[in-house]
Amino acid sequence: MSYVQSIPPHDIEAHLAQHDHKSILRFFTCGSVDDGKSTLIGRLLYDAKLIFEDQLANLGRVGSPGAANGKEIDLALLLDGLEAEREQGITIDVAYRYITTSKRKFIVADTPGHEEYTRNMVTGASTADLAIILIDSRQGILQQTRRHSYIASLLGIRHVVLAVNKIDLVGFQQQVYEEIVADYMVFAKELGFASIRPIPISARDGDNVISASANTPWYRGAALLEYLEAVELDPMDQAKPFRFPVQMVMRPNADFRGYAGQIASGRISVGDPVVVAKSGQRTSVKAIVNYDGELATAGEGEAVTLVLADEVDASRGNMLVAPGARPFVADQFQAHVIWFDSSPMLPGRSYILRTETDSVSAMVTALKHQVNINSCIREAAKSLQMNEVGVCNISTQAPIAFDAYTDNRATGNFIIVDRVTNATVGAGLIDFPLRRADNVHWHALEVNKSARSALKNQLPAVLWFTGLSGSGKSTIANELDRILHAQGKHAYLLDGDNVRHGLNRDLGFTEEDRVENIRRVAEVAKLMADAGLIVLVSFISPFRDERRMARELMDEGEFIEIFVDTPLDECARRDPKGLYEKALAGRIANFTGVSSPYEAPENPELHIRTVGQEPSDLALAIEEFLERRMESK
Repeated sequence: MSYVQSIPPHDIEAHLAQHDHKSILRFFTCGSVDDGKSTLIGRLLYDAKLIFEDQLANLGRVGSPGAANGKEIDLALLLDGLEAEREQGITIDVAYRYITTSKRKFIVADTPGHEEYTRNMVTGASTADLAIILIDSRQGILQQTRRHSYIASLLGIRHVVLAVNKIDLVGFQQQVYEEIVADYMVFAKELGFASIRPIPISARDGDNVISASANTPWYRGAALLEYLEAVELDPMDQAKPFRFPVQMVMRPNADFRGYAGQIASGRISVGDPVVVAKSGQRTSVKAIVNYDGELATAGEGEAVTLVLADEVDASRGNMLVAPGARPFVADQFQAHVIWFDSSPMLPGRSYILRTETDSVSAMVTALKHQVNINSCIREAAKSLQMNEVGVCNISTQAPIAFDAYTDNRATGNFIIVDRVTNATVGAGLIDFPLRRADNVHWHALEVNKSARSALKNQLPAVLWFTGLSGSGKSTIANELDRILHAQGKHAYLLDGDNVRHGLNRDLGFTEEDRVENIRRVAEVAKLMADAGLIVLVSFISPFRDERRMARELMDEGEFIEIFVDTPLDECARRDPKGLYEKALAGRIANFTGVSSPYEAPENPELHIRTVGQEPSDLALAIEEFLERRMESK
């Protein structure tokens, strides 16, 4: 069977018109390593004669361990283009192919099966309509099969092809095929797929890939390509509310102001009313412009520029939406989170959350539970490790506009970015806003921070002492507190040990608890600074992320980081509480500097070295710093 059509010269325009009206199917392949994902796509392209001659010739020259006998073409090389992929014989990056047959157009994403590259699998699946989940007939269902199936379900994939591959290597046994299908159906019962179509295939030899195989007479269903050409998808819902995330404001000259972006859902016509999601400002569409000129109407997926009838405050990160069906605008919501990074996700740690066009500081305020991908059972957890999925409450520093992911895939998702490395460490699917985001509001106070600090004749500040245990933080902070008190200043010392006797007595010393420990004391320090106080915070606070989070809570210039720099050996020699002796003997777990890391400040406002110095002299130096700060205001 050939899918290449010869087109008479006089029929070119008719052919192009027919081509434009073909439906398009986006699908991706997933499954465990060596289940044959890349080989299947390569076989599909090869047998359908959708490979150019030079590509085929290049395959013959490249060779690979998989084609070591020199007689077979390694079809996986059509997709695995990276040198590292060819060396290791695995897929790392997502490879996209655009193909067309006489009945349909396809965008294919070949995604990696290795656990380490789950983020790339999520990327490939995020825009797909259908998943081909491959299973090696000799291995059966593996953990990655379950993980990828669960993620596909989470991402809203409704249709699945269960490709039971390498059926030739088990002698085309019907029993093996039926047992795998039965096991998968039991597992997938709770995943909510609309359809699951099992097909026995041999990607290497082409059995049941584009045509029925004589080697599986017991299989009466369609071959893979035949099924992909015919499968009916959920029709695009043009009745969905209009959503237009603003990507940029276009101002090529003084007479034109337009809002550029891609329509995420619904349709818009000239004259239609719209609302700016975050502010609620109402206006209407004066013109719709694209590269070819003005349009009367535009729909989902089209990239256009909207000219509005009125001047409104809308910029990147905001949305223009239908007045009668607005998105949520909130700073707290529940979401399913898939964690990608080798460092665990910690509630209380500050990250950057990015939606389609918005970017805002955010933290996970609570990990409600994680999901066991083998059983889909909810389990208690305090953090998410790499490739784990959990349900979290998330708080953002500013409100964002969003829909529930189940209502709108484009405006209901986000990624989580590490603030230091700028790496994408997680992805999330929003479930719903938290009710307290609507019910809890700031209450305006008559007496503010300026009035309180003016009464005290001082500038509020948060002096954040950080350093190893035994470095002298509390000693210096206590001496500074005494000096400030003698001068009539209003100050208060928050000491790490003291706070753990009350506010933080329920916290231990795991990484998760340490993050929460700092979050709580930072919030308390913020309230005290708001009261006009000079707050001395003496906490080891070993992680930069948490110190950065505390800094961002305070007003500009209010957070003063003081690095109390004492070498570990000197701290261990001092050992005022006998803790180093116990930690070095292995009797204290997660002890900073011994069995848990300390991340020294990179740019502290004050860096004081304690060896050879008296605490009183160092405290006076800090007091002089405060005096100069006061005089400069």
